[in-house]
Formats: sequence, C-alpha cells, structure tokens
Amino acid sequence: MAISSNGRPRAGVSKRSPVTIEHHSRHAVRTIPYGLLPSQVGDLYLPQTSLPPVVCLLHGGFWRMPYRRDELDAIAQDLAVRGFAVWNLEYRRLGEPGGGWPGTFEDVAAGIDHLAILVDEGADLDLHRVIVAGHSAGGHLALWAATGGSSHGIHGPSRVRPIAAAGLAAVADLASGFALGAGNGAVAGFLGGSPDDFPERYVAASPMARLPLGVRQLILHGTLDAALPIEIARGYVAAARASGDRIDYVELADAGHMDFLDPLSQAHAEFCAWLEKKWGQVHS
Repeated sequence: MAISSNGRPRAGVSKRSPVTIEHHSRHAVRTIPYGLLPSQVGDLYLPQTSLPPVVCLLHGGFWRMPYRRDELDAIAQDLAVRGFAVWNLEYRRLGEPGGGWPGTFEDVAAGIDHLAILVDEGADLDLHRVIVAGHSAGGHLALWAATGGSSHGIHGPSRVRPIAAAGLAAVADLASGFALGAGNGAVAGFLGGSPDDFPERYVAASPMARLPLGVRQLILHGTLDAALPIEIARGYVAAARASGDRIDYVELADAGHMDFLDPLSQAHAEFCAWLEKKWGQVHS
C-alpha cells in the first residue's frame, strides 16, 4: 500500500501484465553512442506512437562499477509498451577512468543533450516533454540534471531542458548521504571527500543545495529502505516545497530500495501512474 505525503493510505494503482517478448519485439531498441568512450552510450526504445514523450532513465548503484543500465531494461521495456520513448543512459562510474567528479556529470549532461542530435537526425521524439528519472544514485543524477545551468565547473544539459524529474529512492541530499555513510562511503568516493573537504562540490552537485529546481518533481521512497533511509526523502521534500518547487511525494509502505527495478511492483505502478497522468498518451 502506498501512503501519500499527508500520511493517508493511497488508493491502489492497477498493475499491468508483465512485458512479454512479443511486446518487446514491437518496439525498436537501438544502442547509440553519445561520446567516444565505452560507457558513453544509451539504449533508445521507441514505441509505436508518433512524437512520444521521452523518459530519460538513469540507473543506480551508488555511482559505482559494475552496476549498469541493464538494471533498468525491464522498466524501459514496460514504459515503451505504455507509449513512452525511453533513453536508458549509461555513464562513467567510480571504478573506471573519469568516473565520479566531474566525469559522471559531464556524461549525464551530454547524454541528455544527445536527444537533440537524435531529433536532428530524424528521430521522432517530443523534446518538449522530456522527463528525467532515476533510481538511487540515478535519482540524484536525475534531480541534478533538472536544475540546468552550471556551477563550480559542472554544467547541466543545455540543448534539452527536462520539464520534470522523478527521484526513485533518490540520494537527493548528498550532505545527508555522506553523514549517514550511505553506500559504505559512496558519496565521499563520488565527490572526492567530505563536505568540509569540498564544500563547492556539494553545493554544485546536491539537489538539496540547488533548490528550487524549478521543475515538477516526483519523489517516491519506500518505508523499508535499508540502503537509504526515508528521512532523506522527507527532508528533501520539505525543503523543496518551502523553496516553491512543485513536489508529488509518495511514501510506499512495505517497499524496499530495490522495488523500483521490478515492473510488477507497486513502486513502479506509482511511477507509471504519475507519468501517464501528467504526460501520457494513447498506449501503443
């Protein structure tokens, strides 16, 4: 059962049937480079509808190797079935050259902007309806990318401006993530040290420090999340609303950190209900 931000139980969201091979075979999927390095690629899923909205997916794994975008393959397939184009991005991670600060940010910005190049080359995509969404560390990157602009040496997307962002069990506050030791010290590894060591990096990189983001946001978090305590989501949502941002917030009772990778989960159903209500169209 999902619980809204006012503490009341949310009505159940209907689940769809699992994605089948037949469904998948109806949708073109292409792996496309957006840079010269092995990790600078994305998988583009195209539905059977014209000028579809685009969901840019960013996977989690606390910004580390060996976690890859294939964690979100089933989610991407399901979203394509529902009529969304999906751009499932890979990026440089800790454990490979250039991963972390600032390479990961450079890749995310370049990957999102590459959608404009794809449209220039003839891809049928609605760049006025681009939503960035990510799980865990990918949720952090999605919220960061929605801020746009530049700060302390890192630059957000410039050719493609997302109209919304979804943080699914997101590391929305890097200072809090550091203080909690989330991911066995992942935040320090990602930014090169503590907030005292690199205060400017935390200001530039943390969605909490960059409020207001200026776009509509969805924040979903499970009450049983052992990897990233729900207090991070609650603190971020309160601060974002106080800053003037429009936030849709749902706490998922009995959901853990990895539920968002399952297309049959209540967590994914909540995400899809939000997408379809705000930016959906006729299913393929």
